[in-house]
Amino acid sequence: MRLLLFGATGQVGRAVRRLAPAGTEVVAPGRDIADLSDPDSCARAVRDLGAEAIINAAAWTAVDRAEAEEVAARVVNAEAPGAIAREAARRGLPVVHISTDYVFPGTGEVPWQPGDRPDPPNAYGRTKLAGEQAVAEAGGPWVVLRTSWVFGAEGANFVRTMLRLGRERQRVRVVADQIGGPTPADAVARTCLALALALRDGAASGIHHLSGAPDTSWAGFAEAVFAEAGLPVAVEPIATAEFPTPARRPLNSRLDCRSLRRDFGIERPDWRAALPAVVTEILSSFREVGG
Repeated sequence: MRLLLFGATGQVGRAVRRLAPAGTEVVAPGRDIADLSDPDSCARAVRDLGAEAIINAAAWTAVDRAEAEEVAARVVNAEAPGAIAREAARRGLPVVHISTDYVFPGTGEVPWQPGDRPDPPNAYGRTKLAGEQAVAEAGGPWVVLRTSWVFGAEGANFVRTMLRLGRERQRVRVVADQIGGPTPADAVARTCLALALALRDGAASGIHHLSGAPDTSWAGFAEAVFAEAGLPVAVEPIATAEFPTPARRPLNSRLDCRSLRRDFGIERPDWRAALPAVVTEILSSFREVGG
């Protein structure tokens, strides 16, 4: 299978390139060919690069900056995915598009199901929801994969931030009233690859959720990171209200992932099993740069 990948330099994109199975050729155009801030260039890449399936792992992920730059974020998160999906639909090509738990309001304590009514709490969520809708309305085969709290050894993420802080401090304050499932980037990549293949072979379009198990708080996740790294850091749990940010964060990021298991046999990944290798690799990268 020849796979066109957008967002190849992000956490999930790098994992897709690394984990693509034998027989899968990953075509990953750079910004000089497909710039998400130029939707027409993305459509041209679909038209010209001859793929059999598409994974869009690219996004504007600067959540707080999106509050002041929602128009720019919408181009990347909604207009570009729409252009990709419409061009793909003209060619009958399946599209797997990654989205986020931020399309939901984050209220309550029950895991969000794929069919629940979205109500984004911030500009980032609004632009990602618009991207979902554009992909679904394009007319071709598609899957929107919503995920949450993605982490890996590459790129910027919560684990890397905690390890950096843990080497500098003996105590950190971490939000404890936001609950969700930390999700290994490798698991997201493997799922996207499986979904692209399934769509190519005739699987039904739709929205699915993937998040790591078990659900925890950011404070609980931080404690696990420090324990794995052997860092004697005390985690002080705080409320979201004590850590104000320009963009409102959802308190409930739990995702109901049962449709992935039912339709594709894909289980929720255990983030605790993935954490040791990620921590080891990040700490090794710190040592390599003399940090």
